[in-house]
Amino acid sequence: MTETIRVEAASRAYDVVVGVGVLDELGERLRGACYADAAFVVTDSHVGPLYLRRTLDALEAAGLRTSSITVPAGERFKRLDTFGSILEAMAAEGLTRDSVVVALGGGVVGDMAGFAAASYMRGIQVVQVPTTLLAMVDSSVGGKTAIDLDAGKNLVGAFLQPSLVVADVETLRSLEDDVFVDGLGEVAKHAVLADQALFDSLLGAPLTRNSDASALVEVVARNVAIKRDVVNADERERGLRQTLNLGHTIGHAVEAASGFSLGHGHCVAIGLCCVTRATESLGWTSPGVAERVERLVAAQGLPTDTDVPHDTIVSFATHDKKRHGDGVSLVVVGDVGRCEIRHVSLREFAHIVELGCGVDA
Repeated sequence: MTETIRVEAASRAYDVVVGVGVLDELGERLRGACYADAAFVVTDSHVGPLYLRRTLDALEAAGLRTSSITVPAGERFKRLDTFGSILEAMAAEGLTRDSVVVALGGGVVGDMAGFAAASYMRGIQVVQVPTTLLAMVDSSVGGKTAIDLDAGKNLVGAFLQPSLVVADVETLRSLEDDVFVDGLGEVAKHAVLADQALFDSLLGAPLTRNSDASALVEVVARNVAIKRDVVNADERERGLRQTLNLGHTIGHAVEAASGFSLGHGHCVAIGLCCVTRATESLGWTSPGVAERVERLVAAQGLPTDTDVPHDTIVSFATHDKKRHGDGVSLVVVGDVGRCEIRHVSLREFAHIVELGCGVDA
């Protein structure tokens, strides 16, 4: 079973291929999507031993010259020194503007490899091959690339739409349960943002890494389609695309406060619940929505609250890229499937944190 979702972003159109066994088709599909004579694979120490050789074989079978780099796994390595090592390796391999970077791994690899592609020779092609649920449903699609600084997450980066995304759901079988569940944070966010049917199905039958392959393909493809529709309308996040940051203003702060030891999807789930509790108490969200969102999040095995001190959350949020002037952009849930962006002052944001965070701690 394979589904192909076409993204028609302003800067580039490309296919997102979701299916079973499609990793072995990577070379053939890349040839159809890119002008390339060489492929440079970026992977990490977790994914490389599992899928690097298979990926290189698929690329070489299509006549591409290949090389690769394996970087340490984990968000704490999504930093300038790792980014620099990728660029140096690309230069040492003699990559040109006719080369393509292949990002094989989760969101960290996708972000760094994409940013390296955007920076090398002022921009070469990138193909995303996500191997985690989080990367499949979110970070591999839409062209955002970045690395972290001490002050916050994703503060340095660039927009570069991939030339192709190939998501083989069979790679999800090899994930640890906690890593798979982490991806469900973004799935839950998309359901709240845009899909009542997905919301209801996740409440009734939460997804697991051992779910039927057709169910995995269907859910991943539906999430990609939700993000595709937003990216097509607002590639550079000037308006509508900001709604994809639902749960992220508080979530990124919790993630940074944890030293990135808590997964991104877990933090998005926390942020989603916290902000919805607060906005419902302010009358911005329909009554009962916060409780429904909490049930959805809890059903996926994700946390619904945080014990991070309120002033710490506010401090990290003021350094986040979603800050604008004297306030922050906050995505507010009116109801399931209906969200809006509100600009709130830092004082208002601090009050929202007080209302929504730590209520169960």
